[in-house]
Formats: sequence, structure tokens, C-alpha cells
Amino acid sequence: MIRILRVVADSLMRAYLQSTWTRIGLGLLLAGAGPLLFIIVAAAVGLWPDPNPNPIGPGLLFFFTFWPAVICIVIGVVRVRSRSVQRP
Repeated sequence: MIRILRVVADSLMRAYLQSTWTRIGLGLLLAGAGPLLFIIVAAAVGLWPDPNPNPIGPGLLFFFTFWPAVICIVIGVVRVRSRSVQRP
């Protein structure tokens, strides 16, 4: 029973990741949040020269890419689900 659920979940995840909208959304999310998260982690570990950075540029990049990324991911999920519901 668990194996069947795992196969179904894997096939759904594969379908989501094959959607162009979902890929674009994940790419935007990674490109927007990556630099900011890198600076935060590097400052926490001590690799960044300033222990209390104020990353305005990466923060603005995240601000302007977060919601478009979420919208693209939602569009991708809705399209994949509507395709799977239409198929018998």
C-alpha cells in the first residue's frame, strides 16, 4: 500500500517538474532568493566581512522575484492538476 502511494506521489512530482510554468517559477525563486540566502548564511557562519549585513540589492531582487515565482508555480500546479483530472 505504501509502495503504491509512493509511486503515485513520484509520478505527480515528476509531472509538476515537467511543467514549464513550474520550472520557470522555481528558477525565479532560486535566482531571487539565492543571493540573499547566501549572504545571510555567510554572515552567520562568519565568511562575510560584515557580521550584520544590510543587503539592499539582493533584498530588492528577492522582493521583485518572489511573487512572480509563486504565481508561476501556482499556474503550473493548476495546469498539471487540470490535465490529470481531465484524463480518465
